[in-house]
Amino acid sequence: MICRRSTGAAAALALAAFAAACAGAPPDRSVYTPAHESVGTAVRHFFNIRRAATQPLPFPHRTHIEKQAMCTDCHETVERGPIAGIPSVRLCMTCHEQIAADRPLIKQVTSYSARGVEIPWQRVYGFAHEAHVRFNHAPHIRANVECTTCHGDVAKMTVAERAVDHTMGFCVNCHREKNAPNDCLTCHY
Repeated sequence: MICRRSTGAAAALALAAFAAACAGAPPDRSVYTPAHESVGTAVRHFFNIRRAATQPLPFPHRTHIEKQAMCTDCHETVERGPIAGIPSVRLCMTCHEQIAADRPLIKQVTSYSARGVEIPWQRVYGFAHEAHVRFNHAPHIRANVECTTCHGDVAKMTVAERAVDHTMGFCVNCHREKNAPNDCLTCHY
């Protein structure tokens, strides 16, 4: 009976510590670690728990794709390098100086442009620094990997959201299917 109570108390204490760490308690600055600023951050990375990106404007991917826009029209660098690129407000205004300029959402975009401020879009996908992954979009585009493979069916989304979990297993399986290199240095540094 005594062992059960002490074991139960230890488990409750460990659970309370875990809950406090995940609740985003302020980091203990007296302990140095290069990997994570807090235990809560480490736990979230370990379990691949990510906060959903909150966008400053509800960018309507669906509307643009219905109008025959291609991913590469806005994500201009996706074919040339590692980063797909987030469109600049200048690029948005290339079309929207004339198209749908009277709509409330476009007026917000125009306001950013008039102030000379970029729209502070939040990344939806990306690898944690600790993963030591160097991902390059360009070779995937050249290998005819569809955007939907890694990003889900964005054509059905209003605002882009994380629809595919980029785990190591996901990537390794895709590389096997496509007969792409699978050695560690293909993706990791």
